[in-house]
Amino acid sequence: MPRFRHFLAIDWSGAVTQRPGGIALALAHADGGAPVLVDPGRGFSREEVLAILQDDLPDDTLVGLDLGISLPFADCGAFFPGWPDSPPDARSLWAMIDRICAGDPHLSASSFVDHPELSAFYRRHNGREGAHFHAPDAAHRRGRFRVTEERQAVLGCTPYSNFNLVGAAQVGKSSLTGMRVLHRLGGRIPVWPVDPVPASGSVIVEIYTAIPAIAAGRRAGTSKIRSHEELAVALQALGSPAPDASGPIDDHSADALLSAAWLRLAAGDESLWNPPGLDEVAQTEGWTFGAP
Repeated sequence: MPRFRHFLAIDWSGAVTQRPGGIALALAHADGGAPVLVDPGRGFSREEVLAILQDDLPDDTLVGLDLGISLPFADCGAFFPGWPDSPPDARSLWAMIDRICAGDPHLSASSFVDHPELSAFYRRHNGREGAHFHAPDAAHRRGRFRVTEERQAVLGCTPYSNFNLVGAAQVGKSSLTGMRVLHRLGGRIPVWPVDPVPASGSVIVEIYTAIPAIAAGRRAGTSKIRSHEELAVALQALGSPAPDASGPIDDHSADALLSAAWLRLAAGDESLWNPPGLDEVAQTEGWTFGAP
């Protein structure tokens, strides 16, 4: 998809605060140059990121959101097997999450994971593991995974189940808050692969920042970058100039900068837009851009 003119990577956070420190945005341009941080000087709220996507996005931008855009479905034939109100597809899931969490501040999602019936599908803090956290025939104890997350393992990634809310690397709450944002966009920007990619305009894809790091020659287990010198080496491996800076950098900013440069490189790889088995899960589970 070489038609994109801008590449915006968003490192996301599910923290229940107005301005989560984990949110970082970086922008790269199709005509080259180093990726740059989009920095308001005070940190971003999720509402502000939503406003950027709605009103301030440059034309023809490929947006990479570092979160899961859906939940496992294919393994059990439903997001919430056995629950009569389980939604049929990703967009219905986003709407349900936003409706249940309508009273939660800062587009957070505590009401969803504390729901009296839905909580049975989650692993929560203090040893609270729901009765349906695992698929009935699971061969491991790491929870349910989407097809795309199983494929990530081929690259050396170690994804967490989106039903897991425990541990520093969990993305469960980040994903739920991100789905609230996707619902509130109201279809204004297509979300691949839930929506087809149009011939022009902007598109949102799910990313996993370990994939750009691996593409830059780093191992998944040591993918985090905390200095501008390390970042420059990784960007060089992707054929990108680095920002003119030195010294420490927080890993969220580094993830966003590296991911923006990687999106610029990867967007032209047609195979990444057509991975095997995509059609079977596109409307329900979605996919991580870059997963084989």
